[in-house]
Amino acid sequence: MRTEQTLAQLAATTRRHFLTTGSLGLGSLALASMSGVDLQAADAAYEEPFAPRPAHFVPKVKNVILLSMSGGPPHLDLFDYKPELVRRTGEDCPQSLIEGKAFAFTGGTPKLLGTPHAFRQHGDSGAWLSAALPRLAGLADELTFVKSLATDQFNHGPAELLLLTGIPRTAGRPSMGAWATYGLGSENRDLPGFVVFVSGGALPSSGKAGWGSGFLPSVYQGVQCRTGGDPILYLSNPEGMDRALRRASLDALRDLNTLRPEELVHTETASRIAQYELAYRMQSVVPELMDLSNEPGHILEEYGAQPGAASFSNNCLLARRLVESGVRFVQLSDWGWDFHGNQANEDIGDVLVQRCAAMDRAVSALIVDLKRRALLDETLVVWVGEFGRTPFREGRTAGGPWLGRDHHPFSNTMFMAGGGLKPGVTYGSTDELGFHVAEKPVHPHDLQATILHLLGLDHTRLTYRFQGRDFRLTDVAGHVLHDILA
Repeated sequence: MRTEQTLAQLAATTRRHFLTTGSLGLGSLALASMSGVDLQAADAAYEEPFAPRPAHFVPKVKNVILLSMSGGPPHLDLFDYKPELVRRTGEDCPQSLIEGKAFAFTGGTPKLLGTPHAFRQHGDSGAWLSAALPRLAGLADELTFVKSLATDQFNHGPAELLLLTGIPRTAGRPSMGAWATYGLGSENRDLPGFVVFVSGGALPSSGKAGWGSGFLPSVYQGVQCRTGGDPILYLSNPEGMDRALRRASLDALRDLNTLRPEELVHTETASRIAQYELAYRMQSVVPELMDLSNEPGHILEEYGAQPGAASFSNNCLLARRLVESGVRFVQLSDWGWDFHGNQANEDIGDVLVQRCAAMDRAVSALIVDLKRRALLDETLVVWVGEFGRTPFREGRTAGGPWLGRDHHPFSNTMFMAGGGLKPGVTYGSTDELGFHVAEKPVHPHDLQATILHLLGLDHTRLTYRFQGRDFRLTDVAGHVLHDILA
């Protein structure tokens, strides 16, 4: 009889139970150590993952709106005017510039290609902008340009991952928005701290890893919202379930999940509880927040937004509404900026003008709207692509009518607007052909360090211990761009 009882007890003992109880639970501690679980982070995620947390120092801004132009906009046709390149259009690219370098689709000796667009200086700052951006040109003195951004990746996915997560490999690292929310929490417990919108008809090249949480608790990953249908998939109650029944179901799940979460040291259990509760609270506020039909007509007109449509314009307006409601980090990924000049009619002439029209209108409206509502001083707006475009004609278009540019990691231009910045400033420059950075080079890690700095976070101190090492967004690099800070 005793043997049968012993066998029954052994059969009921799970591996988890053995690791938890055996030798006073040392097994579970060892397992947690091997798996890289951060016990303090687990406790924080369990207690209140989005509770506001103190910054490392006084922040300049509370919120970030990251406008990620997926595909690599042709900066030489938008911001970085090169008269010498225009003058030398059609000439062979100097071998000294291309020797020893690899390009995505160009080999041999390509032909230099100046911009077909008219440029002129704008505002008291004298910033050069293309005629393709008439509205942003009118805001030149509000913008802070960085014309010396360079990366070390020449394919879309790795370059975008490096920009958004700090590492060019496909998965496993937290995104910038996840780091910001992990470090600071949120100002509205009824909304996620990190919200993502996608436009352009496709996911960005980095995929959903561009807003993932990596090894951080999953509660910090970006929540993707839609502008048509249900704003967030599966947020609505299924047929036959009212709010009271939903509450009762969540209470039962919470009770089951909290039986022994601290003993089991499982961060995802805590994250799951927090996500369920957040989703329940979101059911009350998200539908109204995402409904643009209650915006005044003149605001919709400024942005070019249409209630119910899936568009970058709508997403910009929603971004303003979200930061106004206390969301910490909003990321807008707009796919379709890959101007190779192929037979799909992607070129840097009329098609670029058409592509810029909606972006120029919506981004300008966003900046103006934030300023009008006294939100620009506490919000950082960042406009950036994963890399630039070549100053020469892409090899595949050498004999055809399409004008396009190849991927170019060696130079790029981006701009920012908002609190903590010197407006009307241009930082860095490229050589006379726009090929290499000539002064003040900026790496994506420098940009990440600067964004975190404006949020009041020291990028060297914002770390998470995983697999025996303290990781951070900027890896082992990154310098704050103090010259552009107010």
